[in-house]
Amino acid sequence: MQYPILEVKQGDKEYPRLLAQIHDPPKQLYCRGNVELFNTFCFAIVGTRKITSYGREVAESIIAGLADTGWTIVSGLALGVDAAAHKAALDNNLPTIAVLGSTVNDNGIGPRSNFQLAKEILINKGLLISEYKSEGDVVRANFAIRDRIISGLSKGVLVVEGAEKSGSLITAKSAADQDRDVFAVPGNIFSSVSKGTNNLIKNGAKMVTSADDILEEYGKNPELSLSAKSNISTKDPIQQKILDILDEKGELSADEIIRESKEEASKIIGSISMLEIRGTIKKRNGKYSLI
Repeated sequence: MQYPILEVKQGDKEYPRLLAQIHDPPKQLYCRGNVELFNTFCFAIVGTRKITSYGREVAESIIAGLADTGWTIVSGLALGVDAAAHKAALDNNLPTIAVLGSTVNDNGIGPRSNFQLAKEILINKGLLISEYKSEGDVVRANFAIRDRIISGLSKGVLVVEGAEKSGSLITAKSAADQDRDVFAVPGNIFSSVSKGTNNLIKNGAKMVTSADDILEEYGKNPELSLSAKSNISTKDPIQQKILDILDEKGELSADEIIRESKEEASKIIGSISMLEIRGTIKKRNGKYSLI
């Protein structure tokens, strides 16, 4: 495929801001496609390789319900739910990022049955990424290690179907460890591929039966869908107040911003999160500053 491989290192302006915040971000990412997607609003959808007709229908329905958001759908290009998520994103004109446990060169993309899907992702201005440069770096354990990247890139993770020991539950655990939102689709209590998701819900994951359950958390704010650019202006008055405070005061903690703003804490915390997602502010050593 005629798509060059770009190495993006920590500290590069292209490096994804959300991913940089996790405790063990990859030192570099090997990328093919549209790296501008790194700093859009990303949402991960993952699940079992042994997808059922129910799981496929659910994934397609939920992603169709997100079509108006412009969000970037992140998954792992694996068989099953991952492939269904990428395909549904393409069908609904949503950008998509595939995080591989193998390499991103033509010979390394796997599984081979999804090579055409990988090609379609690139044709439609999506992105393939991996932290591995050559086939010699690829081992089976990589597919669990890469799950931290799927969740680390994303504001939230939805598990559509998964058995009790499904690899997708590793992604959910990574998401929880990274303070990302965890969502799960309920399933048949007698189905082995729903035991994992049902357990996630019992343990506190938000239950999702439609896209509306996800949109309740984030809304349809079109600003979230834009490529995050350092721009010291916003139409939201609370966000603008935070930007003005940081512009005047420099680095401040969340508590200090709340005191300076004289606004309700919940409003400030929510607005800080939105500004982080947009890439307008950054957090370092517990304090926020303009980018």
